[in-house]
Amino acid sequence: MAKRMSGQNIVNPSAENLASAAKAAGKKGPPPVHLWNPPFCGDLDMRIARDGTWFYLGTPIGRKELVRLFSSILRKDGDDYFLVTPVEKIGITVDDAPFVAVDFEVAGQAEAQVLTFETQVGDHAAAGPDHPIRVERDPKTGEPSPYVLIRANLEALIDRKSFYRLVDIGSVAPVDGEDWFGLWSSGAFFAVIPAAQLP
Repeated sequence: MAKRMSGQNIVNPSAENLASAAKAAGKKGPPPVHLWNPPFCGDLDMRIARDGTWFYLGTPIGRKELVRLFSSILRKDGDDYFLVTPVEKIGITVDDAPFVAVDFEVAGQAEAQVLTFETQVGDHAAAGPDHPIRVERDPKTGEPSPYVLIRANLEALIDRKSFYRLVDIGSVAPVDGEDWFGLWSSGAFFAVIPAAQLP
């Protein structure tokens, strides 16, 4: 479902000015967007599609470095997404999750296993208590949509090829007295499906 500030006017700030502000703010590491409280300036015609493609004014943003820059100033407040600089806060639309986990690496086995995910914009996160994995199922089709938390309320949809790889390394463990099929990472077990429902 698209997330967008309702009842607000679309604004048309310069993407170049926004990028310049993001560059300046992030010169000494990741921009501290959680510390900024600028005024809300309205919604921008920018959208992140379910496959992770960023659109500006209806056109895909082809420059990876620009997408990476915008992703570094992304913040989620409640159900809404914003690009935030020290001086402005601009609402954008996100169709599903703002990131897509396009790959992962496995270290260790069983309870000592660590799954480190990489997003389409180059962020990395090791799944665990601070970066949980969750799976939602479509109520009509039963199709799973797996997610991993990347940072500060921002999740990545785990792509299909990665999810199939995860299923191959999953295991069964008890959760609240019931056996579940799921995944271990960083000492935490993330339940995916009751073991009784496995094919």
